[in-house]
Amino acid sequence: MLKIAWHSEYAHPLPEGHRFPMEKYELLPEQLLHEGCINEDAFFSPDLLDEPSILKTHDSAYWDKLRELKLSRKEERKTGFPLSEALVQRERRIMRGTIDCALYALKHGVSLNIAGGTHHAYRNHGEGFCLLNDIALGASHLLTTGLAHKILVVDLDVHQGNGTAEIFADDDRVFTFSMHGEKNYPLHKEQSDLDIPLADGTDDSTYLNILRETLPRLFDLTEPDFVFFQTGVDVLASDKLGRLGLTVQGCRERDRIVFETCRRNEVPVACAMGGGYSEDIRIIVDAHANTFRLAQELYF
Repeated sequence: MLKIAWHSEYAHPLPEGHRFPMEKYELLPEQLLHEGCINEDAFFSPDLLDEPSILKTHDSAYWDKLRELKLSRKEERKTGFPLSEALVQRERRIMRGTIDCALYALKHGVSLNIAGGTHHAYRNHGEGFCLLNDIALGASHLLTTGLAHKILVVDLDVHQGNGTAEIFADDDRVFTFSMHGEKNYPLHKEQSDLDIPLADGTDDSTYLNILRETLPRLFDLTEPDFVFFQTGVDVLASDKLGRLGLTVQGCRERDRIVFETCRRNEVPVACAMGGGYSEDIRIIVDAHANTFRLAQELYF
């Protein structure tokens, strides 16, 4: 059975006028249930991630600032979120969700988190709507427990996974691959193990041809036993914060390529939802829903 991490705290409200689309975290599971893609049994509610697990990846001084709500105004602005106890609790639950998804993926081949993909969080600070890095925490958990030995991060959000790249810069057990908009946030890019910067307006054909050529080669090169897939839909032409030119259909084909490559190589994959900022919330929800629809279709 497909297992999906979701909790009502994922849709934690932000001050009125905040541009981050929190409503997608409520609408996406409703849509999947409404169309019969999955049933209620697919969902599980993650607990809060414990402090020792957080400290496997993040610096204790930074975690203390978060836990005690003592980020400076500058640090808080960099995250893009007004800091609160509820927000930190939400982050801890999302982090646990991605770790749990990794454990389910080991059993079933694939699992997905309705939230997550917080790839801009560094070891010692947050930025870009990211406080803690769920992909890095998930990878650290699998490596320290011996459940995986070589991990491939496939980050296909429109923004470079700068935090993930920084965290694993000196760890050859994790290969970070980021295909992103060349001129998009962040202004300063970190160095992933493989970065593919894309020109503004890159269309379906160009994007998918690059991915089809690159991904099988990466599997041959790295021989991973686990994949974390950042599935941001801010690659769409309609996205307010993206600069690429993909259609919803092209984004769906992107996900198909990743899933089919993982299946062909018999490598489990855990997905974290990532960004999506189109003006029309229906486009965001539909594009994200395609990832879940494909996982159900291809694996179960």
